[in-house]
Amino acid sequence: MGKKIEKALSKEKNQSSVSQDVDDDPNKTAEPSYKCVGNFQTDFPEMCRRSTIVPSPSVVMRPKPGPPPPPPETKPEKGSKEKGKQTAPIPEPEPEPEVNEDGEPVEPPPKTYTTKDKFEYFKPCVQVEIDPLDKGEAVTEIYIRGWKIDQTMMEIFQSCWPPLEKLHTINLWEAGLTGEMLHLMASFLPLCVNLKNLILDGNPVKEENFHELIGEDSIIQNLSLRFCCISEVGARNIGASLGTTKFANTKLLSLNLSGNCIGDEGACHIAKGLRLNRNLLSLTLSSNKIGNKGAAKIAEALSRFALCHEEVVERRRLMSERGSPDRKTPPPSRRADSKDRPGSVRSSGTHADTKKTREKPSARKKEPKGKEAKDQEITKGGKKEKEDPKGTQKKALNAPKPKKKQEIASQGSSSQATFRLVSTLAASMVTDGAKTIGMKTKDKKKDKKPSATELEVDVLEVINPLMEEADFIDGELMIAGNRVLINLNLSRNEIGESGLQALLKAVQYQTTLTLDSRSSGTGLMRLCLTRNAVPADNDILKKITDHMIAKDPFYKSPVTPDSEQS
Repeated sequence: MGKKIEKALSKEKNQSSVSQDVDDDPNKTAEPSYKCVGNFQTDFPEMCRRSTIVPSPSVVMRPKPGPPPPPPETKPEKGSKEKGKQTAPIPEPEPEPEVNEDGEPVEPPPKTYTTKDKFEYFKPCVQVEIDPLDKGEAVTEIYIRGWKIDQTMMEIFQSCWPPLEKLHTINLWEAGLTGEMLHLMASFLPLCVNLKNLILDGNPVKEENFHELIGEDSIIQNLSLRFCCISEVGARNIGASLGTTKFANTKLLSLNLSGNCIGDEGACHIAKGLRLNRNLLSLTLSSNKIGNKGAAKIAEALSRFALCHEEVVERRRLMSERGSPDRKTPPPSRRADSKDRPGSVRSSGTHADTKKTREKPSARKKEPKGKEAKDQEITKGGKKEKEDPKGTQKKALNAPKPKKKQEIASQGSSSQATFRLVSTLAASMVTDGAKTIGMKTKDKKKDKKPSATELEVDVLEVINPLMEEADFIDGELMIAGNRVLINLNLSRNEIGESGLQALLKAVQYQTTLTLDSRSSGTGLMRLCLTRNAVPADNDILKKITDHMIAKDPFYKSPVTPDSEQS
């Protein structure tokens, strides 16, 4: 008996040594690298096989509720059959229910849902949504729920997701993400050209580096971070990613941070980001233990706030750049190193002469040289010039247009007034000179004039919240706050009467600003404050509710009996 066991063990050792020799064979050709082709159903299993993940998670269609059952057929009453009409066919009798061994009826299989074995149900899988117009291959949404993703799996996603051209939604619910995975996701998600929605609910991360997902290269429009245990530290980083004096996010439209532990300090950091952000439309901060201090800071960012030292310095720098966009400082050798002409000595001519030359830039005419002079002589000698009966070409190419822009910039007027004037000038230039310039210089790139829409886009890109009209009050420089945010959810927090009073003043101030034609943005249109530290019949809460009802686009007035009769 002992000899048989020894023989079996020796066979196993020989087989293992042979397999090890085959694996360590240096002459064995390496498997060529695989390049994803944009078909997730093919790429994902192949990448898992090459990464020795066996068995790999299956790719399945996301389950959807079935169609509603058809309404039951109504049997016609006796005597209601009319002549000439066909009678409905008599339904077949229902089959008798099946009976098990004990004589009890067996329940038929369900029609509105499907059942699976309990072990099959909890197996890891990747649920996908397919674009029906693309032959059932283009993946548009990816859902991973309830199983832990490791670093190897995230590297596989790094290879599989960017080639998916129609992917717009990624949902990773309770996937066990780490700080390294978030950093890796932030590096390759901008390569998904059509990605808009990212949901990472239920993923507490120790490093709290969620802010990397909305950095400068981010293309995410809707981000959900519910129940991720985000504290004051994470809120500070997220607030800095929303907006600072140096950078402001221009892609994110919706941010959901409900169910975290932000608190008052974290709300202050979020409010600081809202001061200089003019792109976020919806912000959800429900169930975050926010009190009166945090609510007051958010209200201040939405109404009117005083600029800090860093913001004042940045405002002055922007104003100086706008006031003299073409000014260039001479090189130091020309000013200091010159012995014959010191830098403090002015050029010939008085101050009045220089003022006159500035006021009339069109007075100076350059003498034609070379080919231009010959062309001018030929036109004077006998060639016919193209007639311009209305003088539209001269009107379009006149110099007062840049003069007006410089005067506005030097006087320090508001950015809205600058935008209006530049847009009107561009529109008039295009409409007046469309016949003379747009048609004749179609093939000449140098003489081609930009359209009014192109000029408007350029001006809108330059606008900065710090350049808005400011008021000097009590030794501080005050500017209007964020009026782009339209939805704010502060329900299920710890806000008292003082915080509600600050929010009431903010919405009232926004209403006065929206009545002014110079205001940009509509202000808050929905404000949710239910289940806070005040009763539902609080007077301040009622005032806020009555004030916001008129602005809520989804509000429907209750139906009364009088309205039903009319």
